[in-house]
Amino acid sequence: MMISMNANKNITAREGFALLAVLMIVMVITVMALGFLSRSDVELACGENMVMRTQMDYLAESGLEHARGLILNPQDIGSEDWTATAQQLVAGSADYYDLVVTRDTDPNGTDPTYRCNYTIDCNSYRLSGGERIGRSNLRATLRLDPCIAYWAGSDTTMWPQMTINGDVYCGGNLTNNGDINGDVFAVGAIGGTHPQGQKEPAAEADVIWPNLAVADFEPTYCIGSTSYPAQQIIDVNIPTPSNLTGVWYHMGDVNMPGNVTVNGTLVVDGTLRISGVNNVITAEPYFPALLVTGQVVMEDGSSLVVGGLAQINQQITADPNATSASIQVIGGLFIGNGGVTSDKVLVNITAAPAIASIETWSATGVPRRWGPAGGAFFRSIERR
Repeated sequence: MMISMNANKNITAREGFALLAVLMIVMVITVMALGFLSRSDVELACGENMVMRTQMDYLAESGLEHARGLILNPQDIGSEDWTATAQQLVAGSADYYDLVVTRDTDPNGTDPTYRCNYTIDCNSYRLSGGERIGRSNLRATLRLDPCIAYWAGSDTTMWPQMTINGDVYCGGNLTNNGDINGDVFAVGAIGGTHPQGQKEPAAEADVIWPNLAVADFEPTYCIGSTSYPAQQIIDVNIPTPSNLTGVWYHMGDVNMPGNVTVNGTLVVDGTLRISGVNNVITAEPYFPALLVTGQVVMEDGSSLVVGGLAQINQQITADPNATSASIQVIGGLFIGNGGVTSDKVLVNITAAPAIASIETWSATGVPRRWGPAGGAFFRSIERR
C-alpha cells in the first residue's frame, strides 16, 4: 500500500502543532506558578514586616513602662531630664529602644502641677548589619498620681492664704478655705467655704509618712557603706549670713535669724524658729532639706524657702506677735500633727517629686527609699 507524500506532511504538521500547544501550556503554567510564588513571597514578606512592626510596637510600649518605673524611682536616674540608648529587653537580641524623658516646664503657666508631668519619647528598632530595618516611635505624656505636695497627719485647716499645687493628704478632717490644685485624700470629712480638689479615699494615696529620724543623720550619716560626719550647730542662733553645705544639726531649739543658706540638710531636734528673711534650704539630691522633730515657729515678717522634702513632726505656727510670715516649698511639706495652725503664715507648696524623693542608708549600707508619688498613668500615647 502506498502512502502519499501529502499524507506524511499532514501527520508531521499535526505533530508539530501538538508539540507547540504543549509548550504553550507548559509556559502558561510556568508563568502562573512563578506569579503564585512571587505573590507568596510578597505576602510572606508583608507578614514578616507586620510581625516585626508588631514586635517593635510592643518593644516601644515596654520602653514607656521602663521610663515610668524610673520616673517613679528618681534615685536611679540622677536628673529630671534624661536619655537612655540601646536598651534591650532580651540580652543578645537584635532589638533595641532609645528613651528621651523630659519633665514639663509649663512655660505658659497653665498647669500649677507641671512638675508632676513628663514627656517620654521611645524609639524602638531592629539592627541588621548595623542598619535599622524596622522601627516604632511612640510619644507619651505621663502624669504622676497621686503626687502629695502637702501632708497633715491630723485634723487641719487650710487657710485662705494657702496654695497647694499638688495633691493633699489629711489624716483627719480637713477644713479647706485655701486653693488646692489637685486631689484631696482624707481619712475624715472635707469641709470649708471653698472646698476644691476631688475627694479620694485616704487608702488610695499609696504614700506613707517619710519617717525620717535624727539618728539617720547625726552624728554621722551614710552614703552606701561609707560614713560621713554631720556638722553640729553650736550656737542657738545660726550664724548670719551663713552658707552651710552638707548635713547640719542642732540638738535642741534653734533660731534662723535671716540670710541663712543651707545647701544640704538641716536637722533640728527641737523647735525651729524663723525670725528673719531670706532663709533658703536647698537639698542635695535624694537627701531631705529639713527635718524638725518639734514645731516651726514663724516670727513677724520672716520667710523660709525650701527646695526638697521638709518633714516637721509637730506643726507650723506663727509667733503670737506676728501679723504676717511666709513659707514656700518646692518639693513636699509633710507635717505630722496639726498642719499649719495659723492664718498669719502665707504658704505656697508646689509638688516636685523628683527633688522630694529621698534615699537614706543604714550603717550596713542598706538603702531605704521614699517618694511622694504613689503611682503614674499615661495621659496620652501617640505614634510619631
